[in-house]
Amino acid sequence: MLRITWLGHSTALIELDGVRLLTDPVLRRRVAHLRRTAAETDGSSLRSVDATLISHLHYDHLDTRSLISLGREMHTVVPLGGVGLLRRRGFRRLTGVGVGDETTVGPVSVRATYAEHDGRRRPFGEQSDAVGYLLAGSARVYFAGDTDLFSGMTDLADDLDVALLPVAGWGPHLPPGHLDPERAAQALALLRPRVAIPIHWGTYRRIGLGRDEAALREPAERFAALAGELTPHVDVRVLPVAGSTEVAAMVGAPV
Repeated sequence: MLRITWLGHSTALIELDGVRLLTDPVLRRRVAHLRRTAAETDGSSLRSVDATLISHLHYDHLDTRSLISLGREMHTVVPLGGVGLLRRRGFRRLTGVGVGDETTVGPVSVRATYAEHDGRRRPFGEQSDAVGYLLAGSARVYFAGDTDLFSGMTDLADDLDVALLPVAGWGPHLPPGHLDPERAAQALALLRPRVAIPIHWGTYRRIGLGRDEAALREPAERFAALAGELTPHVDVRVLPVAGSTEVAAMVGAPV
């Protein structure tokens, strides 16, 4: 059984084959010019995860204070350009990856995939490509991180069980390199997952912007509606922050 808990923004706890993986942990009330609209997550409750997976170096995906709350001994998989940054902050269990690199966490394989996104740490920080991650065990999970549409999505994985796709941002406009609800729905036609979970919506807002609950939910609900039209065979599950869902492995899936 695969269990996924969405903790807001791009942070998801993925429990697969006895392994607990945490994506892009950003757990604080405020990160730079962004304020959290949902309740904070207690980092101490996540110290038992087996590894964290960092998609790129932007502050709303690689938040060093959130990582420190998990413990500097945490195994962290990070794009190559972020290894030095984290090592300088006292982290030692680091695995640097580029597109196509693969590592394992217990019985689960973790492969870094291409992402159409500028992953450098602005304005003057480290240069690094952004990545997504394909997890493979008794189920296959694609965590996109931040990305725009790219043709290679078609070949990422056969028999993909779950795709976690960004559908919005934290401001009124999305620059190139991101998926909005329309492009995220189009991505499903390329990825062909059994289940899709929208992420990167409704959790952080730029200071000064409104926090109307209906407006915050709109990107996820629009994505679900569009996906229903374009890819009705995909089971779209819109989770609340801290909400969980379980996905049964397909019969005959590799172990």
